[in-house]
This record gives sequence, C-alpha cells and structure tokens, in this order.
Amino acid sequence: MNSKGKSYQEAYQELVEIVKELESDHVSIDEMSKKVKRAATLAYICKEKLKITEKEIAEILRELEGGEDVRP
Repeated sequence: MNSKGKSYQEAYQELVEIVKELESDHVSIDEMSKKVKRAATLAYICKEKLKITEKEIAEILRELEGGEDVRP
C-alpha cells in the first residue's frame, strides 16, 4: 500500500516500528537515512489526517451548537 492510502493507524504503527528500530541501534548507517525519510513521510501523513479530523469535528460541533441535524 502506498503512503497516501494508509490509514492514520497504519501510518502511526509503521512510524512506531521505525522509531523502535532506530532506538535499538541495530540499523546500519546506510539504512538510517532511508528510515528517517520514511518516518518523516509517515509523520506528515499522521499530521494531515489529524488536521482533517480536527476540521470535521469542529464542523460537527458548530452544527450541534446551531441546532442543525448532523446525521449523514
């Protein structure tokens, strides 16, 4: 699955695994750059998905405050 199609949970889980690998000191210098770049991509994906979710929740709350029906 490409990065764009990952769910938040998938991206976060892969990011956690990369961090564990980097902290273990078992990553070669050659692999470290690739892992850090991948981690940065995954962190960006997570951040963007959180922003989208935050906007959606804010919209729902605005609708609730205005008494609008928020059912799909």
